[in-house]
Amino acid sequence: MTYDHILTERRGDVLVVMLNRPDRLNAAPPAMFEEITAALGRLDGARAVLFAGAGRAFCSGADVGGGALGSDNPGEATYAALTGSYNPALLALASLDVPVVSAVRGPAAGIGCSLALAADFCIASQTAYFLQAFVNIGLVPDGGASWMLPRLIGRARATAMMMLGERVPAAKALEWGMIHEVVLDEALDATAFALAERLAAGPTIALGLMRRGLHDALESDYASAMAAEAENQRTARGSADSMEGGMAFLQKRKAQFRGA
Repeated sequence: MTYDHILTERRGDVLVVMLNRPDRLNAAPPAMFEEITAALGRLDGARAVLFAGAGRAFCSGADVGGGALGSDNPGEATYAALTGSYNPALLALASLDVPVVSAVRGPAAGIGCSLALAADFCIASQTAYFLQAFVNIGLVPDGGASWMLPRLIGRARATAMMMLGERVPAAKALEWGMIHEVVLDEALDATAFALAERLAAGPTIALGLMRRGLHDALESDYASAMAAEAENQRTARGSADSMEGGMAFLQKRKAQFRGA
């Protein structure tokens, strides 16, 4: 399918989703996130997803300057864009049954920061930075940032990001535990794809259950988390990949998972 604001490419078992407005540092109008929702609904057997940005940025935030959110009633227009376009895409990403990697160079700001950090693994180049710039224009964080950031880096650091509106360079983001890895700019694309490819070759059912379990455990107590683990383990144990993994262990060979 052809999109106006993103490019999609199937590379083996990996679906690559490229934000494609490089002339605007991939600033995201609502339509871009509607296209992301559509792309995530058409995995067609892909076993991992990789998000990246065209050009020198991942995403500089919502396209406020481009007039996409302009209106006689900007508060209502922004609310409609969040609830109708941006949030559904992030919820679709969260509910995927396959792992997600993001590759960040340049800015990941505003809603772009939320998208990058919503991945299971965020890999950043040395020139990347993460920014909650809302306070600088009299707005509040959105795209799930107020839920996500305290859980990733703690309340004090999340408060500083939100209320001071300063850039967090890739190296500091790694130190804080916000992201998975920092690599040289020229190594970003290959490193991120290699990780996505590795995940796509893994036991898809188990990985999907891990995603769900990690998310649910953030909101549950200890006993409930263990009960959910038991349910997920029952599902995983009944999969063909689990049987293959057990046989490979006994036969001292590398497992060949097929996502079933």
